[in-house]
Amino acid sequence: MLLSYQKHTLYLPHSSIHTPKNPKLTTIVNCQNPNEQHQNQPIPRRHNAKSTSFLIHHLTQKNTNTNPSPTSLQDPTPHEEKIKLLELSLVRKRTPQFPGSIYAQSPSDPDVGSSLPPLSTLFRRDEEEEEMIMQAIEIRRKVTEEVFKEAMRKGKFGITYTGNLVDRLGDFIDYVMIEAANLKRLPEYSNSTFNLRAKTVIEDSQVVPLIRWLKHNSLSYPQIAKLILMSRGKLESIRNRVEWLKSVLVKGEFIGDAMLKSGDNVLLRSDGELDEIVDYLEFNGVRREWMGYVVSRCPKLLSYSLEEVKTRVQFYLDMGLDAKDFGTMVFDFPKALGHYTLEEMNRKVDYLKEFGLESKDVGKLLAFRPQLMACSIEEQWKPLVKYLYYYGITRDGMRRMLTIKPMVFCVDLEMTIVPKVKFFQDLGVRNDGIAKMLVKFPTLLTYSLYKKIRPVVIFLMTKAGVTEENIPKVIALGPELLGCSIVHKLEGNVKYYLSLGIRLQQLGEMIADFPMLLRYNIDVLRPKYTYLRKTMVRTLKDAIEFPRFFSYSLEGRIIPRHKVLVENQINVKLKCMLACTDEEFNNMVKNMIRKRHKLQSTVMKEDTKHPQSTAQT
Repeated sequence: MLLSYQKHTLYLPHSSIHTPKNPKLTTIVNCQNPNEQHQNQPIPRRHNAKSTSFLIHHLTQKNTNTNPSPTSLQDPTPHEEKIKLLELSLVRKRTPQFPGSIYAQSPSDPDVGSSLPPLSTLFRRDEEEEEMIMQAIEIRRKVTEEVFKEAMRKGKFGITYTGNLVDRLGDFIDYVMIEAANLKRLPEYSNSTFNLRAKTVIEDSQVVPLIRWLKHNSLSYPQIAKLILMSRGKLESIRNRVEWLKSVLVKGEFIGDAMLKSGDNVLLRSDGELDEIVDYLEFNGVRREWMGYVVSRCPKLLSYSLEEVKTRVQFYLDMGLDAKDFGTMVFDFPKALGHYTLEEMNRKVDYLKEFGLESKDVGKLLAFRPQLMACSIEEQWKPLVKYLYYYGITRDGMRRMLTIKPMVFCVDLEMTIVPKVKFFQDLGVRNDGIAKMLVKFPTLLTYSLYKKIRPVVIFLMTKAGVTEENIPKVIALGPELLGCSIVHKLEGNVKYYLSLGIRLQQLGEMIADFPMLLRYNIDVLRPKYTYLRKTMVRTLKDAIEFPRFFSYSLEGRIIPRHKVLVENQINVKLKCMLACTDEEFNNMVKNMIRKRHKLQSTVMKEDTKHPQSTAQT
């Protein structure tokens, strides 16, 4: 069987293929329809290699007798070529192409419209049509971004700042793109390009001057982008709200956070509604100069209605707080007023009442430490109560801790309290001693272990003469000592006692007997010691044996009782003189006077009975 063929002559230019000096003709053989050889004329080859697929498709259509179905047609155009054609039809600028390109690339070309094939011939299925639409939208979005960046550059913004801002303004770019498309319906913009319409929308919105003004007011570009998206095209509401925040003394660095954290409706509310809230808070004790601080720390207040704010304020007033206490509480911790739900606030107040506190006591407690409202019942309070109960602290002890130092119920149990208790146990303090320490001085739990407690313990053992056996006793009897400053208090007191002639070992024993000895001011100690030595004519040994002598008031107890003893010619130890109540002291003096009179009367009787023996002697 013979195989016939058909020839097509193809001229290849010198620019595309290296040939000898004499060019030769290249033929394409059509083996499908040899009878139509006379109908086909040579087609000159005038394009580059990219047009080969179109040439073969042209030859195939002419040589096919039957029309195949659209689904069976093989699309000769690659997908990348389709995307390129689509971009050429939508991009705002077309880059120049090398000579011989099959498509016109510049808008100034007279045949730019005719050189590009219709887009409908590139996408033949519904899926491809949808893909074409999505690609067209994406290209339009990129064009809009370029127009916006150009407007930003004209506004003297840097390239980096512009790029970072535009990356966060996706929805606003879509808004500009849609508005620019809608402008084409207007007669004056019916024949204008998309670039001109997008530029018009950006200029009319005054977004670039607004960005400059917000940046001048210390807002970062992420905050500016979020505010622009929140405005939903109503950019003037941003400027109005910033001006209102500045009128209530919100500082520039907090304006952005205040607007973003105050809710989505903050831009929709009128200045009158917000002024009513401010006036009501000012009426209930929050000073006008505090308002900026309160709003910046709790911007959620701006999202509430006036009735909601009144309900929250009344919640605290019902617990006995007056305007002064309420105002200082809000200034100290603004979140206590507006950050938490009313249900959560009521639940925390009820839990605090379980310690035996009345409603007014809870009110005073919250006025003093409103940060309690930020604590979690399940995650903080219940584990702490269980831990304290394990060491023997009763409910009354916990109530004392809560009233004296509410901050104990705000600190982290595992990170703050447990390491300190473990440290005291390692020193040798028993569990019952730890419980008494914490109830007596709960402030101890708020001190830093490595910056405060450990350095004081080391100082007592190395510089104050306290032995390792006595250090648990010192800490258990005087936990307040761990809160003293080494430089400003302890070191100076130790030097003073040593200057009196007390040896270091004796000083350590005195501290073990009375740890509070190191907490008194030297100006208070000096007159007491002077009176002891010069007026009372006592020795240093008396002070060493009874170090509590320095704890009594000179004018209120030491001098009056010493005068009573001198007037009645009585001499007792310092402990008997001072370590008793006034009633006990008076009874002691009377008893000693009675005993002395009894003794004197007995001696006189013996003298009267034996006068001769007495005379002879």
